[in-house]
Amino acid sequence: MRAMILAAGRGQRMRPLTDDLPKPLLRAGRHSLIEYHLLKLAQLGVREVVINHAWLGHKIEKYLGDGSRYGIKILYSPEPEGGLETAGGIIRALPLLGAEPFWVINGDIYTDLDFHALPQQLASDIDAHLLLVDNPPHHQQGDFAIKNGLLVDSQTDEKSYTFSGIGLYRPQFFAKYAAGVELFLPLRPLLNEALQQQRISASVFSQRWVDVGTPERLAELNKELG
Repeated sequence: MRAMILAAGRGQRMRPLTDDLPKPLLRAGRHSLIEYHLLKLAQLGVREVVINHAWLGHKIEKYLGDGSRYGIKILYSPEPEGGLETAGGIIRALPLLGAEPFWVINGDIYTDLDFHALPQQLASDIDAHLLLVDNPPHHQQGDFAIKNGLLVDSQTDEKSYTFSGIGLYRPQFFAKYAAGVELFLPLRPLLNEALQQQRISASVFSQRWVDVGTPERLAELNKELG
């Protein structure tokens, strides 16, 4: 199985820390944010990881190299200045991701979730599986809810949760678009359409999770990790 780590964002809210460094390379404890993902994926047996980049992407390639020191092979998917948004970045990288379901992980989150708990397969009528978490203080409204194991809109009677930035996708989830094409496309509209068709399953995990979106949250995480 292959995985993709999203690392193309500018990290505006993290400025000035991200003026000279891509957000996924910011350190939290012993490693940069993106390295925690690479190490966990390698332990899981993933051998090829695709990383997209835009802002200061050359620094990501220089720092991570070919991935050999993590026990994996890294394939890079460069994007134009400003990036292509989440769905656009995945579609651009599809030729590198193969024909089987693949994980996509935000490069600017931290979690102590054991990646062995990540879903390995999808039901025949399901095109994606999202991992959700309890709503953090800065995002109390949440993103989605779950009903009968399926992802549903948060504007229901079900409890709302926040999307963790970790998901498993079939390439067919993006079949409306030509693989490798360069287009600016957010992920949320695709998720909204697919959940209406009941093609997305979801689950909640309770392990530590941080959306490292501000310098304050990074400082707190650094203090926690020592």
